[in-house]
Amino acid sequence: MQRVLDGDQRRGEIIQILSKSNKPVSGTEIAKILGVSRQVIVQDVALLRATNKNILSTNKGYVLFEPQSESEKCKKTICVRHTTEQVLDEFYTIVDLGGRILDVVVEHDLYGQIAVDLIIANRQDAEEFYKKMLSSQVKPLKELTQNIHYHTILARDEKTIEQIEQSLLEKKYLILDPQP
Repeated sequence: MQRVLDGDQRRGEIIQILSKSNKPVSGTEIAKILGVSRQVIVQDVALLRATNKNILSTNKGYVLFEPQSESEKCKKTICVRHTTEQVLDEFYTIVDLGGRILDVVVEHDLYGQIAVDLIIANRQDAEEFYKKMLSSQVKPLKELTQNIHYHTILARDEKTIEQIEQSLLEKKYLILDPQP
């Protein structure tokens, strides 16, 4: 018989599950482990996020994100514009040079800022996202804003960020002075 946990204990267990996993864990998986509904997990994650826990929700599940790791200390938000067919090339450009794509953000005229966690760290992550995007009936967020969007990039140092920006600029993806 499974032990019944109170909310604080359950949220502690969620942190433990995520910290021990080296890949995203779905809400359904966590719910099964803890013997509760997925909706309870969704609510617990929202409460944890409200207390500044670095839990990101990706298309593959939840991940505990440690932004100040020793190997990745530099973070920058960049503005880009490209076609849907160029998404994979953009991702490859960033990850091949040592960057991680944390999110995608658009500035929508009606809704304001819309942000989604991506956590794309390598070519495999990029390919999985791209295949899912192509097979989906839903358009990418960038199409809401004439393909203009932002990414938060994480890298080990400023030089890596500069190399990523230079490469994106050469491919004419980087927008240096986005208009408000």
